[in-house]
Amino acid sequence: MKSIKIPEILKKLNAIFAQNGFEAYLVGGAVRDVLLGKKAADWDITTNAKPEQIMSIFHRVIPTGIAHGTVTIHFMGKEIEATTFRTESGYTDGRHPDSVNFNATLEDDLSRRDFTMNAIAASLEDGTIIDPFDGRKDIKAKKIRTVGKARDRFLEDGLRPIRAIRFSSQLGFEIEEETYAAIKLSEVQEKIKSISMERFRDEFEKIMKAEEPSRALHRMEETGILKVFIPELAQCRGVDQADVRGFHEFDVLDHNLYACDGAPRDNLIVRLAALFHDIGKKDARSVEKIEYPPHSGNIVELLHFHRHEFYSSKQTKELLTRLKFPNAVINQVTHLIEQHMFFFEEHWTDAAVRRFLVRVQKENVEDLFALRMADIYGMHRVKVDPMNEGVQKIFNLRQRIEEVSSKENALSLKDLAVNGNDLIKIGIPAGKKLGLILGELFQCVLDDPEMNTKEKLLTVAKNLNER
Repeated sequence: MKSIKIPEILKKLNAIFAQNGFEAYLVGGAVRDVLLGKKAADWDITTNAKPEQIMSIFHRVIPTGIAHGTVTIHFMGKEIEATTFRTESGYTDGRHPDSVNFNATLEDDLSRRDFTMNAIAASLEDGTIIDPFDGRKDIKAKKIRTVGKARDRFLEDGLRPIRAIRFSSQLGFEIEEETYAAIKLSEVQEKIKSISMERFRDEFEKIMKAEEPSRALHRMEETGILKVFIPELAQCRGVDQADVRGFHEFDVLDHNLYACDGAPRDNLIVRLAALFHDIGKKDARSVEKIEYPPHSGNIVELLHFHRHEFYSSKQTKELLTRLKFPNAVINQVTHLIEQHMFFFEEHWTDAAVRRFLVRVQKENVEDLFALRMADIYGMHRVKVDPMNEGVQKIFNLRQRIEEVSSKENALSLKDLAVNGNDLIKIGIPAGKKLGLILGELFQCVLDDPEMNTKEKLLTVAKNLNER
């Protein structure tokens, strides 16, 4: 392919550059995605116009990274990032160049980029491809290769090795041998350790959106990166959980990784919960020796992980906090992990279903079910059978929840027919005692929804107060 189709909006943008004597090219991921037959998510352009010149010829330009030659052009309802041709030198902080030179050519500019597949440009005038580092060849071969020596590129920015691994997972590409070997070099490992938690988290989130995050996470384990940033997960390697019951065939690490693969790709909360749902097993593991089959004289070991969900939830909170995830994400993920060991039985009463909803919180039910399905997938890494006993129980519990939810049930304190002011009016003082009585009234209504009338609840409250 010698050229690609340029969108009309970019042709109009280019016309303005050309009228003012400048060149402009589509570059980076947008060109790569088009060559892969995908729709480009964002448009980045490079140009020989300097930032101040770009700002003089377009009406609305935001100086988003002007010190490094980058501005954002607002054009026909789109935001288009434009960077001046540049060369760079010195990376003292392992991220930003110490100096930037804008007296550069297009090829100079492409030479500073990380991977050959991202160092391809296309003319905004006619779509002609400029590919000085054989990026198209690597794209065709599904190879990730650095521009120039891998060691040099990685020492410029410690995030680049993680980006290589992320791209391999996102695109289904292999990392070229020399490039992959460079990630394991001691000096590169030190550079990787220097990146901020926020930058790692951003790449980690993108990995979570890949079709199979396990591909990248396995490579992170092989290269030592997992141990640096998520040691709690790395420590699950070798924690065996397979016994005669046949629930599992993988150790805890691989089970977590494959459960993550089995979680909905568009649901970050469930994917994170699936990835970390069993990390506490390494601390909860115990062994029981029993005779199996009974009366056979054959002694086998059963592996138990009692209360591992609480260990896992606690450790997940610590690691997600360290990775600078928002509190809302941390709270949702850890809540799902803490609740993931629910066991539904057909004989549950409506009251038991209501208590389940209160404990889990109704808005989390579908995410919790998705986590359970991912957990089942991660046990053997095979497509979940709709007739699987665990899956059938989820279907049955969902039906019971729909039946219970169709009735007017009190599922929180705010649904009670009385409130704190009502209790104060009958002589119950504000404070801890009042809160305890409201809690008892709520439990009463969970057991019997017909008790949720003001008259009945005030009678119960008076009796509780007297006691």
